[in-house]
Amino acid sequence: MIDDLWYKNGVIYCLSVGTYMDANGDGVGDFKGLQRRLDYLDGLGITTIWLMPFQPSPGRDDGYDIADYYSVDPRYGTLGDFVEFTHGCKQRGIRVIIDLVVNHTSDQCQWFKEARRSKDSPYRDWYVWSDKKPANANKGMVFPGVQKSTWTRDKEAGAWYFHRFYDFQPDLNTSNPHVQAEILKIMGFWIQLGVSGFRMDAVPFIIATKGAKVKKPVEQYEMLRMFREFLQWRQGDAIVLAEANVLPKTDLEYFGRDADRMHMMFNFHVNQHLFYALASADSRPLAKALTATKPRPASAQWGLFLRNHDELDLGRLTKAQRDLVFKCFGADKDMQLYDRGIRRRLAPMLGGDRRRLELAYSLMCTLPGTPVIRYGDEIAMGDNLSLPERDCARTPMQWSDEPHGGFTKSSRPACPVIDEGPYGFPHVNVAKQRRDPNSLLNWTERIVRMRKEVPEVGWGDFTIIPARDPAVIIIRYDWRNNSVLFVHNLDEKPREIVFSAKLPGETGKLLINLLAEDHSRADKRSQHRVVLEPYGYRWYRVGGLDYLLKRGDVDRKTMRGRGHGGR
Repeated sequence: MIDDLWYKNGVIYCLSVGTYMDANGDGVGDFKGLQRRLDYLDGLGITTIWLMPFQPSPGRDDGYDIADYYSVDPRYGTLGDFVEFTHGCKQRGIRVIIDLVVNHTSDQCQWFKEARRSKDSPYRDWYVWSDKKPANANKGMVFPGVQKSTWTRDKEAGAWYFHRFYDFQPDLNTSNPHVQAEILKIMGFWIQLGVSGFRMDAVPFIIATKGAKVKKPVEQYEMLRMFREFLQWRQGDAIVLAEANVLPKTDLEYFGRDADRMHMMFNFHVNQHLFYALASADSRPLAKALTATKPRPASAQWGLFLRNHDELDLGRLTKAQRDLVFKCFGADKDMQLYDRGIRRRLAPMLGGDRRRLELAYSLMCTLPGTPVIRYGDEIAMGDNLSLPERDCARTPMQWSDEPHGGFTKSSRPACPVIDEGPYGFPHVNVAKQRRDPNSLLNWTERIVRMRKEVPEVGWGDFTIIPARDPAVIIIRYDWRNNSVLFVHNLDEKPREIVFSAKLPGETGKLLINLLAEDHSRADKRSQHRVVLEPYGYRWYRVGGLDYLLKRGDVDRKTMRGRGHGGR
């Protein structure tokens, strides 16, 4: 049944093994140490762990320069340790998805070493070559300001190779059937070892045509169907979560109009407009972004996030919108990156204001999709802007006020823990917040639990309710005879709003607050009057708490209105 889609109503937690737990005292985390932290994650209530790359790598791009796709970096353990970790997750009902980085490899990958040795090598066509420097070599860089070209000459090969990212990450020729077969083999290997799916890195670049003569890359969407078919054959409930920062008009090309391509996608369009809403206290562009990304197949799902391990990309905003977000959240040039984004964690971006942090997390958990939490955000970790590029937001997890935040016993950790200022580990750590019932950690645990108790967000259809105030956004979800309604005030000033739940009869006259005791009863005109504190939010269940008794097996209204991508 469609209800068996585990990714529709869960919470994903993203972490890097090397920055989350160290067990050997050498400053690098490993799977044995990570397994010891599973009880913490289980208590937090997350349902899925997303692991960043842990395969053997020179480590020049935090593991995204993979040298061997079929092993574990010795710093993190062995394949046996990894299997024990996935088994521990399974015991706790936690699924594991891992990064699938197949747009490029490390230049230390054996495939590339073989490819550069000879034009007759069977691996030569696994990469993209040119005898001369292409005319467009100075265009299309992913990291402008840091990356100077997309083509580099290799002395051993006597030719130029294409790299959409750094020069030590040569692009795979993903149009080559042998490369495609290898990608499927990689997926099958890790599925066999206990993973439930993949976060596929840089999907638009994977499916794009590549080469010196390609002036405008063409997306080969059928490649996504091939990945999907293979996964469903190997393990029916395995998924692919696509990293694809694309415009809404192409969303269905990635999901598949017949739901036969990607299971999930990150909603970058909503993410960028969400930060504009937080900066401007204007919900209207966010509402438009939600409406624009509404079409998707019934079995597909958005991944909703605030911050991740990359920069906050603002490239889809207008210049005026982007300038405002920069001014509010990253005014210093040192806080900006690649001429398009902000390289900070959420807590310092919001000035450490607990009210604004709760508002942001509440929004993430109540927008249509599955919430994705970045490790450390549950305790409001900060950033270290002295580190280069995106490393500033990839510092080790702060477990306690012990040396190096309880992360390592090594005197020289591979990555420095934040030890000074208001976000230093003596002030911000798990142990301290665990003991404080009013801490952000305990608040996050409660909000995660409540999010899992409102499946309407993951499964239902949504309606944006007019609020007559741009600073307030009201969203109602309907699913199987039940409705939930969420109200958020984006402004620093209190608001009094009057609104209707927009449901027929007596249904919408009672709103039960799921987080506090201030419930709302409508007046004779079916209008609710609610006073919202600065950055205030409300989670309401419509009509009372007997919703389980009213929930049907089929949502006839939604099924009737759902077509190809309709919701």
